[in-house]
Amino acid sequence: MANAVFVAPFLLPATVRFIAAAALLPDVRLGLISQDPEDTLRDDLRAALAGHYRVHDGTDAQQIADATRVMTRHLGGIDCLLGMLEQLQVPLGEVRDALGIPGMGAEVARNFRDKARMKTVFEANGVPCAGHRLVHSPGEARSAATALGYPLVAKPPAGAGARSTFRIDGDSQLEAWLAADPPDELNPVLLEQMVSGAEHSFDSVLIDGELVWHSISRYLPTPLEVLENPWIQWAVLLPRDIAGAEFDPIRADGLRGLRALGLRTGLTHMEWFRRPNGDIAISEVAARPPGAQFTSLLSYAHDIDMYAAWARLEIFGEFVPPERRYAVGAAYLRGQGNGPVVAIHGLDTLQRELGALVVEAQLPHEGQSASGTYEGEGHVILRHPETAVVEAGLRRVVQVARVEMRDGP
Repeated sequence: MANAVFVAPFLLPATVRFIAAAALLPDVRLGLISQDPEDTLRDDLRAALAGHYRVHDGTDAQQIADATRVMTRHLGGIDCLLGMLEQLQVPLGEVRDALGIPGMGAEVARNFRDKARMKTVFEANGVPCAGHRLVHSPGEARSAATALGYPLVAKPPAGAGARSTFRIDGDSQLEAWLAADPPDELNPVLLEQMVSGAEHSFDSVLIDGELVWHSISRYLPTPLEVLENPWIQWAVLLPRDIAGAEFDPIRADGLRGLRALGLRTGLTHMEWFRRPNGDIAISEVAARPPGAQFTSLLSYAHDIDMYAAWARLEIFGEFVPPERRYAVGAAYLRGQGNGPVVAIHGLDTLQRELGALVVEAQLPHEGQSASGTYEGEGHVILRHPETAVVEAGLRRVVQVARVEMRDGP
């Protein structure tokens, strides 16, 4: 029996799914640290917890450490401290270091969290990535633009999920940005060369530094295009067959990059590009489960519960590599406008044409507020043994489905 503590500042539905996966493992006693009260959880999950400690700030390392000490006394020791949010990885590493809990420490966590530091590690170890500069002033930004050339991508060094990321095509855009929101010592910005090509992800599991499993997916179109065009509905495709030689470069360089960053055991989500000439470039990688429904997609592709598999990997360091049985994809439904959802068009057509492929659908409903995220107001997940069938279905969903929103609040 293992004693584990899960840190989750807010008990949102996506987070609760990970908590439940850990709490319901038969050989785990799970404590929970959160900002939200325990009574927001469903009854069966509350009953499955071995303890709960509420804190004021669930991302603060000192508060997490104090709560973990209480949990240690309550449970009689702690074998694992875990959490699935990007912004938690460094605080969790700091607490593991301070309390002697096994797992990823703070220095390795910073290699993943700080994207400028990550790229420096990649360059030092020959891992292909875009040229970059971390800038702390307008002068540094102009110098970086001269050295790197346009187009550039500006992003926060500790961002997640492509948020606050935008493209700069020339001097006029650079100066407009610097006039509106200049970088400074407290708020630096990572400028990097924009890589053109097909964008993919590389999800992987390492155990003791060895790659034991991986998954590859393709974005349709790229996340940056999605961010720049709020009206675009987009999709991600997980092909059934990923064994081909065309993926050998990311398997080799992805593993080299993860080892260089210091990861020994864990699940990671990496973004990478295949350039028009066939070369690859790694954009960034997170040492946590992927968001945007990816964990569900991996579950559907392999006919397993990937949420439970991640929890067992974190707590016991165990992972049984699953067989990839299906091609899977998600189409993300995004409304046009800033107000609430007025109507959803095209669903009858899609149900008639693609209903047999649908394994999960979270559809927008009338009156629903705009999500404000690149994931949009809903999604549809398709599955089939043939990749071409799923890809065609995804393209049909984003072409036909239309989320109408009232213009204005």
